[in-house]
Amino acid sequence: MSEADDLEAEIMEKALKLAALRRAEPAVEIDDYELETLTGPTRLSALFSDQEKLLVIHNMGQACRYCTLWADGLNGLVPHLEDAMAVALLSKDSPETQRRLAQDRGWRFRMASHGGGAYMRDQCDMQGYGNCPGAVVYERRGEKIFRRARTGFGPGDLYSPIWHLLALAGIGQDEWTPQFHYWRRPQQMEDGGANLND
Repeated sequence: MSEADDLEAEIMEKALKLAALRRAEPAVEIDDYELETLTGPTRLSALFSDQEKLLVIHNMGQACRYCTLWADGLNGLVPHLEDAMAVALLSKDSPETQRRLAQDRGWRFRMASHGGGAYMRDQCDMQGYGNCPGAVVYERRGEKIFRRARTGFGPGDLYSPIWHLLALAGIGQDEWTPQFHYWRRPQQMEDGGANLND
């Protein structure tokens, strides 16, 4: 085995240790925050549906290419995750902006807006960012909600495999930036190119 193989095995082992540490962390009671959806105001507790656990994806909003990348990658996992717990994506964007972005990306998440208020201040402040992208798992116990564990997202993390696949190709995190769309305008348009949006 190579040094890289040894390190990869060590990382996998440490990931299992991290999961065990997260399971052992004490839960923290939180408020039942008010959120906005396309159908009107709702509460965090409503996002649980009939599940005891809720995975919330924290997304900085439609202006962040990196957050879009993470949501794109997690989108395919939604049906699998929903077999174990409720899943929702929260951002500060208005519900209308969230809907447009979800339609453009083909996202299947249930979505709600925290509007940049108390929820964002209390739950998204991590790693030096007041609106840190990431994920959090909440647990409902009767009428109370508890935060079980949370993590921030960033290049090279465990939650977006693209960084590891780029690394296999020798492409560093500072050499590639995600884009909203990858289509490039041809030098010559066969249809004349009138009214073309880039």
